[in-house]
Amino acid sequence: MTALTFTLKAPPPERLDLSSLVPARLQRLSRAEIERLPVGTSRRALKLADLFAVSGADPAELRFEGGSERFDQVGAHLADGRILVDGDVGQRCGLDMAGGDIEVRGDAGPFIGAGATGGTLVVHGNAAEKAGGAVHGGRYGLAGATLVIRGDAGPRAGDRMRRGLMLVGGATGDHAGSRMIAGTLIARSVGAEPGLGMRRGTIAVGTHGTLVPTFMPSGAGDLIFMRLLRRAVGKHHLDLAKMLPDDPFRFVGDQAALGKGEILVCG
Repeated sequence: MTALTFTLKAPPPERLDLSSLVPARLQRLSRAEIERLPVGTSRRALKLADLFAVSGADPAELRFEGGSERFDQVGAHLADGRILVDGDVGQRCGLDMAGGDIEVRGDAGPFIGAGATGGTLVVHGNAAEKAGGAVHGGRYGLAGATLVIRGDAGPRAGDRMRRGLMLVGGATGDHAGSRMIAGTLIARSVGAEPGLGMRRGTIAVGTHGTLVPTFMPSGAGDLIFMRLLRRAVGKHHLDLAKMLPDDPFRFVGDQAALGKGEILVCG
């Protein structure tokens, strides 16, 4: 069967809540019921068929032909299956997802992967602020999933990250890995004050901005961990894997938060 496909008819006139479009829910619905699903977030009470032409039949794989920065909560709470967006998405893509795969062939808005405990998210473009970071009032950012951003990420990438692997092929803004609890964040370059308030976890970078003075230099050394990390990263991003040496220079902190995290400088 071909993927269940939603083809955008025109740019959405308002922000959309697309959290209902996940395989576990759609497999129980008929085509007519799917087309009647509410997706609007204003008094217009927009239904799916108002904005999308629906085709295909297999709800285990969902495809969006066309995207928009107004596509909010794409793949939220996804447990299994695959979602492909041929375009941009808005905020909270993959919110609290537990499994499955999401691929965005465009840019992503804020909070992609927030609270995600499993599965894989791949963004071919750039991501906005707090990619892999906690939503306002949320306990955790990325919490076990794998998040791959092939372009750049905004400030506070990986904020309150709890578990998992986050890869940024380009640069992040300031405060990458802020308040990090655990997990691994790797980026080609990060802005100022990475790891601010960090308690545990690993941030590996090619280059970095100003470090807070509460990260203590620990020197360079041959780390077996780096060989294992290269192998894991190489499954998702070969260029970042090649960036990781056996003997990065290590900083430990954030001492201001009694942290035992580390920043590994690989450049």
